Amino acid sequence: MYLKHFGLSEFPFGLTPDTQFYFDLPSHREALNVLLIALQNGEGFIKITGNVGVGKTMLCRKLLNELQPPFVTAYIPNPHISATALHLSIASELGISFSREKGKTRLLQLLNKHLLDNAEKLQKTVLIIDEAQAMPLETLEALRLLTNLETEKQKLLQIVLFGQPELNTLLQKKSIRQLRQRISFSYALKELSPIDVEAYIKHRLTIANSASPTIFTNGAINALHFYSMGIPRLINILSHKALLSAYGSGLLKIGVKQIRLAAADTEDTCKLKQPFECRKQIVIALFATLCLLAFNHFNLA
Repeated sequence: MYLKHFGLSEFPFGLTPDTQFYFDLPSHREALNVLLIALQNGEGFIKITGNVGVGKTMLCRKLLNELQPPFVTAYIPNPHISATALHLSIASELGISFSREKGKTRLLQLLNKHLLDNAEKLQKTVLIIDEAQAMPLETLEALRLLTNLETEKQKLLQIVLFGQPELNTLLQKKSIRQLRQRISFSYALKELSPIDVEAYIKHRLTIANSASPTIFTNGAINALHFYSMGIPRLINILSHKALLSAYGSGLLKIGVKQIRLAAADTEDTCKLKQPFECRKQIVIALFATLCLLAFNHFNLA
């Protein structure tokens, strides 16, 4: 397709969360620091939330890569399952052999023994759950009960929940208030600022071995921020379509026109039918630009 045309070794704006393209955005850096410090300190429950497409799964996978021994991890990407299925999934992730014929009580005993064995080896067991807003209440309660497994000194299992803002609403339910009270650290991922978008685009192009990380003009970057509302997934979709459009026209630069064409062909982008949201994004972009200009002025002064 357009790889040779733009001098790229691979597609820079894929939708699969590839940690090779992970970019240390301010919001993601803060969230990762919160996670690593909290897990190192042995906290029980940690919660990370963010809107669709802001990079929760990418951060989740980055965390999995960062947690080297003595951490032992279990990862559940789709938690819309029953409490029993949750226990089975955790056992499978931790390499615990179990026959379904032996029953739920025996499974919990094996889980408890395995976690105790890990603790005796000075290992920290961490359960990471993506899309946690999809968990049924019964499964969330079963999750809370697992955190009752502890010694006099430490929790046997630490749990990290990644979810959309609906997770906060779910946790407000009275029936699981005990779980909510056990969340010791939480962080909300933010959308990208105009400056972040520019750095994000250049980073991805550099990783894809672009000979020119300035393929996107300044106008294109501003248009990307406007139409994507700073959401990385939408930035990737729009950038990919814009590169296709430019390639089809024989262009070597991406301008505002290519971004507009991509936005017109993409769901959930900021369009005139959403005037309030669009105006809000314009105000945010203008405010960020004014702050940057003021900062540079005072530094020069």
